[in-house]
Amino acid sequence: MLLYKVKDFKELSRKAANIISAQVILKPTSVLGLATGSTPVGTYKQLIEWYEKGDIDFSQVTTINLDEYKGLGAADVQSYRYFMNDNLFNHVNVNKDRTFVPNGLTEDPEEACKAYDDLIAACGGIDLQLLGIGGNGHIGFNEPTDSYIKATHVVTLSENTRSANARFFASMEEVPTHAITMGIGGIMEAKKILLLASGKAKAQAIYDALYGPITPQVPASILQLHPDVIVVADEEALSLL
Repeated sequence: MLLYKVKDFKELSRKAANIISAQVILKPTSVLGLATGSTPVGTYKQLIEWYEKGDIDFSQVTTINLDEYKGLGAADVQSYRYFMNDNLFNHVNVNKDRTFVPNGLTEDPEEACKAYDDLIAACGGIDLQLLGIGGNGHIGFNEPTDSYIKATHVVTLSENTRSANARFFASMEEVPTHAITMGIGGIMEAKKILLLASGKAKAQAIYDALYGPITPQVPASILQLHPDVIVVADEEALSLL
């Protein structure tokens, strides 16, 4: 595991974008696993800036997102498909036919989850998986639980996670209670993992994930077993280390 300590969110975003752009430059056909939420927004802005300067080309890239709210379609402004279009895909030359997000409106979630895992396999696996971390240590929407779930699955979101995401909705009642998420197995099968953390609210989760016991009660702790993890975190997120 390689840990980069940066000063603040701006420096974190630039460092993360540099790692992702290096991946794409070295392998133009890279399969990128992408994340949503507030943490990667600065990274995506930096990638867009470099794309506009001609420094990076996304034309051959495939992207596979971690998760999607159950019950939200691509046109819903709170959906993660909408988020990705708005924060990255609409601003670079990625082929949207090769950008994949779980289908939140599927009528057969079990089959949709299996198809998503089959998609990842058909793409040859993920070359670089971008992750944020929840305050309770979740990655993707893999919540603290008694055992790791390997495959893509439907998860009941914890109140902690729903409360953390409520800032994106008009009210707590509008925050979905379920999501479709890539499983721990899919994340761990990525060739390289890039974990980002910013702010004091993530300090305990980062400490537990990197230095605590490996336990499904802290889902991110499983990353200790991955052979190629890069952590980029700012001073506040690393304040307990």
